[in-house]
Amino acid sequence: MQTSFTPAQLADPDTAHSEGIIRKCVHCGFCTATCPTYVTLGNELDSPRGRIYLIKNMLEKDRPADEKIVTHIDRCLSCLACMTTCPSGVNYMHLVDHARVHIEKTYRRPLIDRMIRRVLAMTLPYPDRFRASLTLARLGRPFAELIASVKPLKPLAAMLKLAPHSTPRKAAINAPATHAAKGERKARVAILTGCAQSVLDPAINEATVGLLNRLGIEVVVPKGEGCCGALVHHMGKEHDALAFARNNVDVWLREAETSGLDAIIVTASGCGTTIKDYGHMLRLDPAYAEKAARVSSLAKDVTEFLSGLDLPSATSATGLKVAYHSACSMQHGQKVTRAPRSLLAKAGFAVLEVPEGHLCCGSAGTYNIMQPDIAARLKDRKVKNIESVAPQAIATGNIGCITQIGSGTGIPILHTVQLLDWAYGGKKPAALAGLDPSGEGAAPAIAAE
Repeated sequence: MQTSFTPAQLADPDTAHSEGIIRKCVHCGFCTATCPTYVTLGNELDSPRGRIYLIKNMLEKDRPADEKIVTHIDRCLSCLACMTTCPSGVNYMHLVDHARVHIEKTYRRPLIDRMIRRVLAMTLPYPDRFRASLTLARLGRPFAELIASVKPLKPLAAMLKLAPHSTPRKAAINAPATHAAKGERKARVAILTGCAQSVLDPAINEATVGLLNRLGIEVVVPKGEGCCGALVHHMGKEHDALAFARNNVDVWLREAETSGLDAIIVTASGCGTTIKDYGHMLRLDPAYAEKAARVSSLAKDVTEFLSGLDLPSATSATGLKVAYHSACSMQHGQKVTRAPRSLLAKAGFAVLEVPEGHLCCGSAGTYNIMQPDIAARLKDRKVKNIESVAPQAIATGNIGCITQIGSGTGIPILHTVQLLDWAYGGKKPAALAGLDPSGEGAAPAIAAE
């Protein structure tokens, strides 16, 4: 795509990087076929190609974002399906990230929109605050439909509907500690316990640590690690995102230098995509560029790490029919596609492929809160596709997908590592309680309340 940035504009490293990305686009339109918002809405400006034009014009003219641009960029899920499809190698992720930063700096959103975004940014990355907010959400849930009738308050209603009916237990596994390997130690890893996931489903981290320990892996929860920064990063809050990144880089490298680390294990694929991009995010910071790149190289999705181990025979192979939902941040962001499926199959599960597996479920971080109508349409489409293969359970690698899909079906949905932990000697996941693996057919497809 032809560009006309001035030399002065290209002196800015971010603009120069974006210009290079834009020039790779050849207008082919392959991206439109796999873009969830274009497939759903049919608007060219809600496709990657259309958004690239909007971003190009905004940056070239060096002008503040306007309502039209913000509308179409906000509708982007950052699912990155376009990057998997693109034959020209357009790095849409970095381009739309730059656009969001520009929007945050130059566009004044309506008051209620600003307030909701502020609440999300000040709550979700902090587990204690998030836990308290879930308690408050239970009180507001009865009024969700009434709140949703006021258009600017739809995101608030979406928050209330997505909140669990009871506040999940607080788990000790998320506290700083070293969990020793069983038998001979084969490796030492850090685990990102996370923010939203550690609150919504602490059993995921428990299963991860338990499985790794039994496989001879020492797991450390380093003191001081925090949110990866993905949630605020996708809001365009660059300062906050980089602060989270720098903190984690310091914490993990201190651990690596004092006691050694073979990997940083991530169990939420959205977080993994961001941590693997720390090297780019901090490339212009001379104090952190090299350190951030090192951290990015250490980051591994838990299934990515497990696939490199010599696993024993499964002790609880069940033949359970499992539909594998490949989270966008896993398949498009990290390009981790084979490992989860192969691990599940090796552990004795019957892995079912879901039609339109490339399409997003509509979770996308805070997207199902900020864009609830589009997110609901994508969820319904995803649930219909999953239920069409009649699984007994659904496995995925991202807490956002678990929450989103789980709100639309009665089929048990859980993290891939929970199934693997069970297969290799761990306890049966609570989500599967009462399910007979030898039974025929799927679990009842009853819509969640």
